[in-house]
Amino acid sequence: MQLSLKTHSQTEMIDITGEVQRLIDASGVREGICMVYVPHTTAAVTINENADPSVPADMLMVLNQMVPWKAPYRHLEGNSPAHVKTALIGSSELVQVEGGRLVLGTWQGIFFCEFDGPRSRKVNITWMASTLPPPSQS
Repeated sequence: MQLSLKTHSQTEMIDITGEVQRLIDASGVREGICMVYVPHTTAAVTINENADPSVPADMLMVLNQMVPWKAPYRHLEGNSPAHVKTALIGSSELVQVEGGRLVLGTWQGIFFCEFDGPRSRKVNITWMASTLPPPSQS
């Protein structure tokens, strides 16, 4: 399955938890693993707090300070900082599925990270359903 996103800023974090859960719901998977993969070299995916919008803003602020847009980069396309940020954050996340629900902490969400926007982007979602019964709760 694939999510399509339209980003609006050069750097931004978009909470995609609800969209990923809707795909799991539609799949009928009850137990297993969900992989969220970003097939772009200047975008990433991460899991972090989604209760307070200042957390993604703070993360972007620090990433932009760590990897400034203006520096003596050699990449001729001019988006080297986006490549570096993607390498730091990563292109995929694995999330357990139990009882048809993504297993995330109380304050966790799945974020698509744009580092070279605005652009049209894709996020690939796949899962492996477990053939084993769920663990007993004894």
